[in-house]
Amino acid sequence: MRGNPVLRFVVLVIGYAFLYVPIACLMAFSFNDSSLMTSWSGFSLRWYVELFQDKALLEAARLSLVIAALTATTAVAIGTWAGYVLARMGRFRGFGLYVGMLSAPLVMPEVVLGISLLLMFVEVSKLTGWPDGNGIFTIWVGHVTLCMAYVAVIIQSRVRDLDRSLEEAALDLGASPLKVFFLITVPLISPALLASWLLAFTLSLDDVVVASFLSGPGYTTLPLEVFSRVRLGLKPEINALATLFMLVVGIVVVAVNRMQARQD
Repeated sequence: MRGNPVLRFVVLVIGYAFLYVPIACLMAFSFNDSSLMTSWSGFSLRWYVELFQDKALLEAARLSLVIAALTATTAVAIGTWAGYVLARMGRFRGFGLYVGMLSAPLVMPEVVLGISLLLMFVEVSKLTGWPDGNGIFTIWVGHVTLCMAYVAVIIQSRVRDLDRSLEEAALDLGASPLKVFFLITVPLISPALLASWLLAFTLSLDDVVVASFLSGPGYTTLPLEVFSRVRLGLKPEINALATLFMLVVGIVVVAVNRMQARQD
């Protein structure tokens, strides 16, 4: 294959087709006039009109976006410190326990994580009376617990690759370690911070299992709303919503790549 450019091209086309043709079909059928998701009957924007009239779906999308933004921001804040400790603090007493607890969400099934957090909130509520039922706070805590580990792994690998002479020079000039971290280290790892935020945002926005255990009445995220509608049959307005999401995500990804290219 290495010496055959035609074969490489064919394999590349097949691979990209396998990944993106289903997405292209979904976007195309979002403009279908028929209520059947597999039968084309003409071009129409009716499902976009119905989407913006579906209050339950829009509220679920709004809630998911809010939780995802809060989760990504918190997970980056906590995961950055956790990854920095892994990369720079060496082996300290309890290091194995620290690594194990930090890595547990990466290997633990989400069902186990969801049940564990649910039982924790139930017991805390019995003892303190708070939180009073599941809602946005419980979902947020569950998603932060899940996403923080991914952020820590990304930041750890980036911090290890940094040139420590830059930080050591700032320390020699009298800067405090905290000042060096915020003025030297953070700007150097900013691409990794941005990538971690986007990954955590996507993981939170896409989560079904953890949210199904930690959500309550009136707090249904978008994946849960879509999953509940699957049993009754999906309408093409779901395709319209997915198309809008992919359009927004595509714009954000292109903007981030351009910004990182300029920084490089």
